[in-house]
Amino acid sequence: MVKPGGSADSHTLVVIAGPTAVGKTAVAIHVARALNTSIISADSRQFYREMEIGTAVPSKEQLSQATHYLIGNLSVHDVYNVSRFEQDVLTLLPDLFSQNPVVVMVGGSGLYIQAACHGIGDLPDADPELRDSLHTRLSQEGLAPLRAMLQKLDPDYAAGVDPANPNRIIRALEVCLTTGRTYTSFRNHLPVQRSFRIVKVGLDLPRALLHQQINARVDQMMAEGLEDEARRLYPLRHLNALNTVGYRELFGYFEGHSSLPEAVEKIKTNTRRYARRQLTWFRKDKDFTWLPPESDTVMQWLNQKMLGGGG
Repeated sequence: MVKPGGSADSHTLVVIAGPTAVGKTAVAIHVARALNTSIISADSRQFYREMEIGTAVPSKEQLSQATHYLIGNLSVHDVYNVSRFEQDVLTLLPDLFSQNPVVVMVGGSGLYIQAACHGIGDLPDADPELRDSLHTRLSQEGLAPLRAMLQKLDPDYAAGVDPANPNRIIRALEVCLTTGRTYTSFRNHLPVQRSFRIVKVGLDLPRALLHQQINARVDQMMAEGLEDEARRLYPLRHLNALNTVGYRELFGYFEGHSSLPEAVEKIKTNTRRYARRQLTWFRKDKDFTWLPPESDTVMQWLNQKMLGGGG
């Protein structure tokens, strides 16, 4: 169906997104193999090489089935953000499109996918001193004063942000305090017109089945050594990359705040909540076509979409 070469306007980025544990990896690999093309990861935690188990990085066997980019390319010590991801993707794509006019992007990080497809605006990098001061205030006073500050500086964003997510709140405050503009003004910028076509597929399952798969994945992670991985990373728990479901709960266990079974149950609960937030984000984008995570079904739809030239 797809042959190398072609003009820029014939290039297509196939985005495969959806909630955690829905089965995105297997579908993306099937599609990439069928199209003889590569995969760009849009999972904001699989970038970090030290977090393989807790972020469900594709297995070595899976990675060998298709060329993957932006997996394990960073250390948890590295400073990275969505703007840099956008730049990395736009640097990668011309070379990948020269090999095949279709490239696959897969992941569950909605903001990163948005950046690659439509731009994210000129969000400034975090000022280290400002970030440190906000984190110090968080540790000393808790999250409530930071939420109150955000409510004054950007009430629109404060109304919609997860009130228990310190990273999102602190990042918004960084932007507000650094630029004098609301974080919302950056998020609501007009979409950038890309030189390539974008086709978006969302994968979903009935809620009960998705929850079952999430619970099974957490059990599998524990069997594969997530506790040991988290213990190795515990001394680095202050790093932004490690403020992540799976690690936070185990760090609490290490500190005596819960038993191990309680920590595992918290991981399952918080992962289910995260999946719900992912779905809420993606469903706001009406360009997504929602399909079950069945490789043949997705490939059949893509064949019809690309051969038919549908928008």
